[in-house]
Amino acid sequence: MKANMNATRTQKNLEAAFAGESMANRKYLYFAKIARKLGDEEVAALFEKTANEETAHAFSHLDLIFHDEKMTVQRLLELAIEGELYETNHMYPEFEQVAREEGDAAAVAEFKEQAAESAGHADIFAQAAKRFAGLAKVEAVHAARYQQMLDKKPA
Repeated sequence: MKANMNATRTQKNLEAAFAGESMANRKYLYFAKIARKLGDEEVAALFEKTANEETAHAFSHLDLIFHDEKMTVQRLLELAIEGELYETNHMYPEFEQVAREEGDAAAVAEFKEQAAESAGHADIFAQAAKRFAGLAKVEAVHAARYQQMLDKKPA
């Protein structure tokens, strides 16, 4: 999620809280994987349970950031494309440059790979948006025809 420069402080705090809860979720799932690999199923299960709770927290923040009554499928796809293109064109290239300056070749490779994957995600979402827009037009034509038939039908 890219920073919204026109956001209120509360909106920025909600976005930061969402980011924190999301990172905790991923981190705890990763810790669960390691705990399981180390043979401690009980600790792995604890991390997984907590990760699920962190997801619930993140979703609560998202409910306030993206009011679902204002969302449409088209808008969801637009937001996804925007986020993936931000990662592709700004975030990962900037991170890659810093890693290159600091001589961290593994991070350079990781950031390049993730930028390419984000570009692929943006393309997949863009294709879905085109299909959705096409289907919406077809559905509108069908709905208009059905309405015409209903309007012509004697009472």
